[in-house]
Amino acid sequence: MDANRLDAKPLGDLQRRVFLKGASMGLLAFTVGGAEILMTPGEARARAVPFRTLKAEEAETLEALGETLLPGAREAGVAHFIDQQVSVTPGEALLEARIVNVKPPYINFYRAAIAGIDKAATARSGKRFAALNPSEQHDFIDALRQNKIEGWQGPPAGLVYFVLRSDTVDVMYGTMEGYESLGVPYMAHIEPDKRW
Repeated sequence: MDANRLDAKPLGDLQRRVFLKGASMGLLAFTVGGAEILMTPGEARARAVPFRTLKAEEAETLEALGETLLPGAREAGVAHFIDQQVSVTPGEALLEARIVNVKPPYINFYRAAIAGIDKAATARSGKRFAALNPSEQHDFIDALRQNKIEGWQGPPAGLVYFVLRSDTVDVMYGTMEGYESLGVPYMAHIEPDKRW
């Protein structure tokens, strides 16, 4: 059986319901002291849960990028979300990269995107993206969105923008608190299988 397929390791009915309920509340499994604990990416960041896959500079770039795209993303744990998600089997990932059919392992896409961002920022200003001032970061993101970064090296710039923006939106608004902040009624009380 192909490990990259969504149905590669079917969960038992109870496991699936627990997973769906936890995911719908924004809870993911993070490793703390050798034990897996369900918490939000923001809680993982606040507790300084070590990254499984990302390097410190990669996480710093993701946090700066997320914060530029959507203020509050750093505290919401955008880097912890991506780190946790690139560490699970591809069929379990909730990343936009999976939705747009990026070839697993997803960490390859994110590392190439982060490297492209930092290399382009350094070429433009002599500083990594995270070291740019807010105005420079906004200008950079605008150029990335429009695929107007001269000498871009990495996955297609528009795709990088779309995937990272979507992941940031998911972290910010894919929880009960996120729904509440938008004034959208949350449907957690309804069984996941019966929403549609």
